[in-house]
Formats: sequence, structure tokens, C-alpha cells
Amino acid sequence: MVELFYTVLYEPLLNGLLLIYTYLPWQDMGIAIIILTIIIKLILFYPNYKALAAQKRLQETQPKLEAIKKKYKNNKEEQGKQLIDFYKKNKVNPFSSCLPLLIQLPILIALYRVFFSGIQIDPDTGLLIQEQIDHLYPFLQGIYSTTPINTTFLGIVELTQNHNIVLAVLAGAAQFISSRLLYSKKAPVKTKGAKDENMTAMINKQMLYFMPLITVVFGYQFPAGVTLYWLTNTLFTLGQQLIMLKMHDKKNGHKDGEPEVVDTQKSAPKADSPMGEEKLPEKTKQLEEQQENNKNEAVK
Repeated sequence: MVELFYTVLYEPLLNGLLLIYTYLPWQDMGIAIIILTIIIKLILFYPNYKALAAQKRLQETQPKLEAIKKKYKNNKEEQGKQLIDFYKKNKVNPFSSCLPLLIQLPILIALYRVFFSGIQIDPDTGLLIQEQIDHLYPFLQGIYSTTPINTTFLGIVELTQNHNIVLAVLAGAAQFISSRLLYSKKAPVKTKGAKDENMTAMINKQMLYFMPLITVVFGYQFPAGVTLYWLTNTLFTLGQQLIMLKMHDKKNGHKDGEPEVVDTQKSAPKADSPMGEEKLPEKTKQLEEQQENNKNEAVK
């Protein structure tokens, strides 16, 4: 299985990185990392779009889902039936945002491995270590068995070194903006008494600040090449989010923050619903007044 991973994913990405580096007018490994990251993100654009659209749709329908769960909390069978009906009518699949990510995961892991260990250089010769040369295709083996590699980015950042605080902070800031953009699109609708919804909102808020912090910590510990990939990936994802959210909102014909959710209960309010409780006394009063008028007319 490990050999298959290296043959199918790791080696094509490593060779692709060095191929880009080879034919750059100026041989800069940092630029090669950025170009390869963008190429992979473009290839994965559609799965990313499907995952993001599904995630946004789930966010929009969350308040209504919580209302259904609360209403039928004492009848699990009816609750399940109502939820399935709601998912069908609103074309929502709670697992639809996971499948595209699972498809991408092996590619992203391989890409990470390429940037983490694929450009390991022998400090004495400036050449790739033999373990990495063995993963190259014959054409590139002939070049990089004897040709040193420039592992700096713009002649300033050494990509094989750890503890680059500038790239780490930039990656964390990009992660924060990206997460805030996604969560800010959620409609500020709350269901009275919905504890699960409040708990979800609290967890989302914590993750909004926790993930950028983790990005900074790990970005500082990892080689700068990995952190540069992380930064490029997040910035590209941020651009994808802006495009995808506009496409999604335009397709669904509503403005940002105004979810268009199909209610599964189209009938008039029942007596046991909040709306029904408000209108029932008024109708009863009107009926009593009409009966009283009929009695008065009969007496006359």
C-alpha cells in the first residue's frame, strides 16, 4: 500500500515540482511550490466547490433542522421522518460535504509529503539526498544527480529551514480570514430554546480562533517550504470561497445571509404550534361574539 502511494501520488507530484523548477526562467523553488499548488487546486476546484456549497447549504438550514429536532424530541421516529423529508425537499445531504474532501485527501497528503521531505538537500554537496533522487524519473535523475537545487524563495527565505515566523503568521492570518468569511455567511437565525444550535455556534466561534493559532504554531515548527504551501493553499481557497459563494447565492436566487429554505409543513398552523396558540384565542373570541349577536337577534 505504501509503495502504491509513492508510485501513484508522491512520485508524480515530486517530479512535477522539479519539472516546473527546471523550466522556470529563474530557478526558484518557492515559485515552483506556488505554481504546483495552484495547478493542484485548479484540478480539485469542482470537488472543492461541491463541498463548500454543501457546507453552506447545511449552515443555512441548521436553524430549521434544530426547530424540527426540538419539536419532535419526544418522538424519535417522527423526528427521523421529518428530517428525511426536510433533506429531500431542500436537496440537502448531511454527508455531501465530506465525500469530496475524502476524495482529495490522498492527493493533499502526497502534496504535503512532497513539500515536507521531497526537497531534502545534502548540506555538503547541495544536491538532493539519494533517497529522493531514487523517486525521480530517469530524465530528472540525470539532471539532479549532479545539479544543485536553489532552495530559497526570492533569494530571501530558506525553504528547508524551520522557524520562519513571517510565513507562519501570514498563513495563520489567511486561515482566520478564510474561516471568518465562511462562518459570516451563516444566517443569524436562532431557534428559541435550541441548545444544540447554540452549542454548535459556540464551537464554530472557538474554531474560528483556534485553527489560525494552530496554523501559526505548526507553520513555525515546519520547514518554510511546507508553510509556503500552506499559505498559498489558504489564499487560493479564500479566492475560491469568494467565487463559489457568489455562484451559490446567484444559483439559489437569494442574497448573502438570507437562506431560502423550503418548509416541510405547508399546511395552516396547528393549535399546538406557537402561531396556532396565538391565533386560537382570537378566533374563539370572534365565534363567541357572533353567537352572542345571534342570540340577541333571536330575542328581538
